[in-house]
Amino acid sequence: MSGIPGNDPLAPFARLAKSAWQTVLAGGVLALVLGVLVLVWPGVSLLAVGVLFGIYLLVSGIAQLVAAFGTHTSTELRVMAFISGALSVLLGLFCFRGAFQSILLLALWIGIGWLFRGITQTVAAASDPGMPARGWQIFLGVVSALAGIVLLVSPFESVAVLTVVGGCWLLALGVVEIATAIRVRHRLHEHGHGGHDHGGHNPGHHRPPDAPSTPSAPSAPGSPADTTSPAP
Repeated sequence: MSGIPGNDPLAPFARLAKSAWQTVLAGGVLALVLGVLVLVWPGVSLLAVGVLFGIYLLVSGIAQLVAAFGTHTSTELRVMAFISGALSVLLGLFCFRGAFQSILLLALWIGIGWLFRGITQTVAAASDPGMPARGWQIFLGVVSALAGIVLLVSPFESVAVLTVVGGCWLLALGVVEIATAIRVRHRLHEHGHGGHDHGGHNPGHHRPPDAPSTPSAPSAPGSPADTTSPAP
């Protein structure tokens, strides 16, 4: 059986990994650089995140307003989309009034999200005895709700701590992704040079060379092997 790459069931995965390890490496380098920038300049990074958050609110609000006037949904859904889009636009414009406004709004946004998610997760886990890892689900829900309350009570201090934690997380993520990309590239290199030879055949299935032929001994006269008759 010849080692043709097209007959290898792992060939699609190998091609995917060959084209994806560069993306993983680029993402890891980007995360590493962002983590270093966040830890070196936490204040500037926090202001930049606040501005990006304002841009996100503004763009998403405009998209919701367009969807409210352009879709063929029911009147109730269009009204809700219009209200949500208008609030997003107003909050986005509020972020551009100053750096502290954007940071405050970002902290409140994250705090409200964590609070509601924690309450929902805790109630769902407490009311369903058959939920897998029910205890851990309740614990994570309580922690998320407490983190949301802390962000709502002291937004500026909490966001500053969250920025440092986010920078450390970006550093760890970048190191892990870079190591993963290097490992995938090493595996692909081994597969390309060890799994198939340059001729496209599997080196483990070479046909053994033919055994050297040995000269046959002369047959005695009159033996069955001697089929020639003497000349008259």
